[in-house]
Amino acid sequence: MNLSKREFLQILGAASVAGMGLARHAESDAATAQAGLYDMARFGNVSFLHMTDCHAQLKPIYFREPSVNIGMDSMRGEWPHLVGENLLKRVGIRPGTNLAHAYTCLDFEKAARRYGKVGGFAHLATLVKQLRSSRPGALLLDGGDTWQGSATSLWTKAQDMVDACKLLGVDIMTGHWEFTYGMERVKEIVEKDFQGKVEFLAQNIKTTDFGDPVFKPYALREINGVPCAVIGQAFPYTPIANPRYLVADWSFGIQDENMQKMVDEVRAKGAQVVVVLSHNGMDVDLQMAARVRGIDAIFGGHTHDGVPVAVPVNNAGGKTLVTNAGSNGKFLGVMDFDVKGGKVADFRYRLLPIFANQLQADPAMDALITRVRQPYEARLAEKLAVTDGLLYRRGNFNGTWDQLICDALMQVQGAEIAFSPGFRWGTTLLPGDTITRELMMDQLAITYPYATVNDMSGETIKTVLEDVADNLFNPDPYYQQGGDMVRVGGLAYTCDPAQKMGSRISGMQLGGKPIEATKIYKVAGWAPVAEGAKDAPGTQPVWDVVESWFKSQGGRVKARAPNLPKLVGLQGNPGMTS
Repeated sequence: MNLSKREFLQILGAASVAGMGLARHAESDAATAQAGLYDMARFGNVSFLHMTDCHAQLKPIYFREPSVNIGMDSMRGEWPHLVGENLLKRVGIRPGTNLAHAYTCLDFEKAARRYGKVGGFAHLATLVKQLRSSRPGALLLDGGDTWQGSATSLWTKAQDMVDACKLLGVDIMTGHWEFTYGMERVKEIVEKDFQGKVEFLAQNIKTTDFGDPVFKPYALREINGVPCAVIGQAFPYTPIANPRYLVADWSFGIQDENMQKMVDEVRAKGAQVVVVLSHNGMDVDLQMAARVRGIDAIFGGHTHDGVPVAVPVNNAGGKTLVTNAGSNGKFLGVMDFDVKGGKVADFRYRLLPIFANQLQADPAMDALITRVRQPYEARLAEKLAVTDGLLYRRGNFNGTWDQLICDALMQVQGAEIAFSPGFRWGTTLLPGDTITRELMMDQLAITYPYATVNDMSGETIKTVLEDVADNLFNPDPYYQQGGDMVRVGGLAYTCDPAQKMGSRISGMQLGGKPIEATKIYKVAGWAPVAEGAKDAPGTQPVWDVVESWFKSQGGRVKARAPNLPKLVGLQGNPGMTS
């Protein structure tokens, strides 16, 4: 988005009239959206619809936004590290409204019972059709993490989601968890199912032998006579965050230099609008936007941040807008550009929550969902227990779902300590809800589900915690390579995110006694990235462990408080709410 200083000041001065969302007006868009939530007048001449990180949730669900999403150093108090009241104040949304419920965790149980479930592909399809009818030529972009996260996606090897996305009308996608089905399955879908229908893009995936592109880096499309380019950016740390052996022949990485080359290339081919469909995570996208010139917008995913505004970032070529469209099918981002004189002159952006009770189910999509689920309905619906408390996952340090998983791992496997990965995906249950096998699998459905038990020294335990904490709190976003903090059962510890690598974790205790560096402890876990873990004696899928634990609880699961570390130096941080 290339604007001279004079043009920028002229547009900024006209923002209150023209609706330019450079900063303040973008935030007021979010505040006024609830007046006719889905009534969006067409603006400009180029539109993009953006979904990301649905994690295979075809049906409406509950999903609690985080109460802890800490930003440190320059990221403190900046998007996406605003939660609760701090987020609402920034964008001028009234507490207690449907938008307050969509974007925050405040009064979650009460608001969820009032406003109902969110997402669902049949309801999303209705909104996509409505928006496309008013925005001819609009492209639907899928940021990835679409094929994984549910029992049916696992059992069908993603075929349910592939069929749903084709029916939804996805034009272009990139990926991350898609790659955990293995290289052959991904290539099969891209080259057969998606052929002539969906373009799968990734400028940053190359072969490990000769460095050849594995997928197309970009797509050129004309929208209402305006030449546009979409560049794909897959999750750069897939071989680190997930098993290397599943993508053994492919290399990843951020690859800023190649991104700049791709931007220059599509501009040279006449693209007047250039956007990046990214799975970097929002902090990484913000840094990329500052380093790479010539990008009008980055539509981001991975970090599941439901950010109701487009964030402008300065760079050597002008400004780039950065968005992130949440997760679990809960939101649809809508970006309208007004392109004049060969460049973007103005825009409007809105992140629309998908309230299932406010959007009719699309009949064709509803029928497809019923059809793909039918062979599995009996298994999905089996009742395992009833929860007395709220079960949720999302948050920097722990959630009640992961606390339950840690407790199950320790009790069933006879371990003193448990680790559960800091996955951001996973749906929410309200107190009194029945935990079915489907809802359990929403937390566990991966292709490397092996439950493990290992002997670890106290020193090794600290190293694990320090390593994951650095992935989360490193001041350079390009070194933030994972999800949230590893969830811990049995172990108490103190965390000071402001410290350097190796000094953030202290005060580790087990049963009130200090962890000894040389003592050996029995530690349970799951989702190992090492290939040999699946062949270890006695290995079983984590869902078998958790299900057996459920069935030992007498039909009810007591409410659990998450095992959170003692946090140092975070008083008043806008990324925390009670």
